[in-house]
Amino acid sequence: MSAPARSFQRKKSCRFCTEKLAIDYKDINTLKGFLTERGKIIPRRLSGNCARHQRGLASAIKQGRNVAFFAFSEEK
Repeated sequence: MSAPARSFQRKKSCRFCTEKLAIDYKDINTLKGFLTERGKIIPRRLSGNCARHQRGLASAIKQGRNVAFFAFSEEK
């Protein structure tokens, strides 16, 4: 039997680096794309962000939670 064929996946690029976006806790629409339905922050390996922007993104989301732009968790 031969080994199963693997599909090639392109390396994800950081949206903030390529589009020169600034991370701002008041930009709700951009930050909502990096949250799950339950309100958790999407990890770096799934979002494709670089380490620098993932750290900034996480702190912006946490800051947005403190000023009630986002919920800390969603109900089931």
